[in-house]
Amino acid sequence: MRYCSTRGGVHGRDFRDVLFSGYAPDGGMFMPESLPALSPDTLRCWSGLPYPKLVVEVASLFVPTQLIPREDLEALVSAALSGFSVPEVVHIARLKEGLSVLELFHGDTMAFKDLAMTCTVRFLDYFLQKERRRATVLVGTSGDTGGSAIHSAKGLGGLDVVVVYPRGRVTPVQEKQMITCLEDNVHVFAADGSSDDIDQPLRRLFADRQLVSSHGLMSLNSVNWSRVMIQLAHFIYAYLQMSGLDRAEAAGRPLPVLQVVVPTGGAGNIAAGCIVKQMGLPLQLVAMVNANDIVHRTVQTGDFSMAANVMQTLAPAIDIQDPYNMERVFWLLSGRDGALVKSMMEEFQHSHRHTLPGNLHKLLSQVLSTGMVTDEGILETMRRCWEENQYLLCPHTAVAVWHHYRCPHSPRLNRCYVATASPAKFEAAVQRAGLTFDPPEAVRALDKMATRYQNLDRSLNWSKDWEDRLRETIQSISSAREHRVTYYS
Repeated sequence: MRYCSTRGGVHGRDFRDVLFSGYAPDGGMFMPESLPALSPDTLRCWSGLPYPKLVVEVASLFVPTQLIPREDLEALVSAALSGFSVPEVVHIARLKEGLSVLELFHGDTMAFKDLAMTCTVRFLDYFLQKERRRATVLVGTSGDTGGSAIHSAKGLGGLDVVVVYPRGRVTPVQEKQMITCLEDNVHVFAADGSSDDIDQPLRRLFADRQLVSSHGLMSLNSVNWSRVMIQLAHFIYAYLQMSGLDRAEAAGRPLPVLQVVVPTGGAGNIAAGCIVKQMGLPLQLVAMVNANDIVHRTVQTGDFSMAANVMQTLAPAIDIQDPYNMERVFWLLSGRDGALVKSMMEEFQHSHRHTLPGNLHKLLSQVLSTGMVTDEGILETMRRCWEENQYLLCPHTAVAVWHHYRCPHSPRLNRCYVATASPAKFEAAVQRAGLTFDPPEAVRALDKMATRYQNLDRSLNWSKDWEDRLRETIQSISSAREHRVTYYS
């Protein structure tokens, strides 16, 4: 299994290379040069596997045993997924009127990102221990990625973590999960801007090849292929649990279809869904967005253009106008045309506007359906789901479940909704919906904990200033390593 860049300038990398990378050197994103097929026989063999074992099977398709032997891979995944709050790690809540919710939020930070993040960090630590070296992780976050990266990597001897979050644009729980971590290897910055603002200096830092190589700089955003690779298992697990595969086989029918509805911001889950669809999993994909509707406009009209501003909504983790994982989707649907993707994405990064070629737009609209939900729609969905099921949705999950009430369930179609976070992280939205809940002890305890972070203020030349501050932090981390014993014994 070898990996290449979506922009055509890099080929032949192995899993270890892409694991320790952010963007590819040509500015693109790493993808497998070829995708393994998921045959009906493979799916039948995997049917009934618990989620951690399914993750091992999926990862083994993309991680050669020469790099991580099978027994080591099993141990790493088992350790990564051992601390979740439900025995099965993920859970499907089956509610009234055919409403099925795939709960992916039972990790430490109560967000779906814990699933892929914990595994990815274990893979990193595995190689760092073998190579007796350290790395620095640089993460921009719209709310959940930062906390997940911090809690997955805190205290590890081989990793330092630098997290930048948009001050005032995340919930109090999301913020406290980041700034209450006082471990020496964690460095948190609160930036006076949006998630897309934060992405600008981070892209330039990752484009500095000398900085990346000299300081072991890497990403744990879903830019990192390993994050997306683990997320493939979400869709396969949902399919095996909900599609009625066994019944179809017994009746001699073709593989049934599962519709998966996904709240969408950076489009990592949607990219994962498109990948497993190309691998042969019979999926219908629906991407639901909030008022930051670039993915919706792209699918509906081909207009891949940022709005003037990132809107602050009740679903802050998807308040994104640069859905960077769509680059992976464009690459897949264009027949892996790196030159086309390079031209498209460079125009988009320069002007923040692009109109998809007609054929690519047609293919995208065939693969993906979309919808847009306002804040009022989010609140209405939260209220109705509670009234009908006594089941509380987080606002991001409500963005997806809104589709259930607009497109009522048909017994002929298997469908599930992806729940990306616990409602316990979004108390203000729950209260605005007129609902109440008792926060878990882990959330209440955050209020009593000490905090530590640095501010990135909005200056006249803010983007360059932020870049300089982060560069200085990365360099100081490396300097500190040289003056203390940091390597594994």
